[in-house]
Amino acid sequence: MNATPEQPAAAKKAVTKKATAKKTAPAKKATTKKATAKKATAKTAAKTAAGKTAPAKKAPARKPESRVAMVRRARRINHELAELYPYAHPELDFTNPFELLVATVLSAQTTDLRVNQTTPHLFAVCPTPEDMAAMPPEKLEELIRPTGFFRAKTKSLIGLSTALRDRFGGEVPGRLEDLVTLPGVGRKTANVVLGNAFGVPGITVDTHFGRLARRFGWTTAEDAEKVEADVAAIFPKSEWTMLSHRVVFHGRRVCHSRKPACGACAIAPLCPAYGEGETDPEKAKKLLKYELGGQPGQRLKPPAGYPGRPAPPMAPPVAAS
Repeated sequence: MNATPEQPAAAKKAVTKKATAKKTAPAKKATTKKATAKKATAKTAAKTAAGKTAPAKKAPARKPESRVAMVRRARRINHELAELYPYAHPELDFTNPFELLVATVLSAQTTDLRVNQTTPHLFAVCPTPEDMAAMPPEKLEELIRPTGFFRAKTKSLIGLSTALRDRFGGEVPGRLEDLVTLPGVGRKTANVVLGNAFGVPGITVDTHFGRLARRFGWTTAEDAEKVEADVAAIFPKSEWTMLSHRVVFHGRRVCHSRKPACGACAIAPLCPAYGEGETDPEKAKKLLKYELGGQPGQRLKPPAGYPGRPAPPMAPPVAAS
């Protein structure tokens, strides 16, 4: 009879222990999670600190190059480019100074190929400065529309043609100081005309030439006239015109702006910028353009000795149905 009241008491104690265990278990789990989180945070902090105090090793800096060494290397590059492009030439079709002047003005903000496809009809309609000066602007705009920016270019062409007619007897002058007075004609255009129509040495600094001159370490300047002056101080005057053609050829075919074909470049050992582009030889070969890549060149009538295919004429417009 005495054992009967003790049994419920024992049962109560057991129930109390279970309830206590249930209440304390989540607290233990929470404590464990907090400890794990603290450890993870500590590890992350340690890694971050290690990254700040022990950065990845950089490639050793290139040894500074003396002026004499740079000039020697630059002239070796010119020699190598001469062997690579013995057929280098201006990539605009022309038969006289006036055609070259007009074609060069049209080449702004477009390709030489597009200009070469446009000028045959243009020169058939207005072959002389007098003819072009008398051309109605809206008609000239239609003739040169494929080259882009045709309104601004029309204004320049009519302006320079009028100046040639009125101030130079209808002839293109053979002096830099005269050429740069013509509407739409700057030093680059003037040097193209002087070097290729008159045989007067000049350095043509277009986007390709400026890019490669900086990659080759010949200059650090961005301004075209400063680039021209820096490069002129490296090479003899007799080399200026052909140097321009060779560098521009290389820039268009191999040393591209966004993805140079470093692994297929003949002057890679001489180039401080080697590695900016694709270095794998097979992949680099696929980046080559024009005759080096097996495609047509930019001229419809390339000069003798050009190893590539002529560019095709412009396709006739599709008639509206």
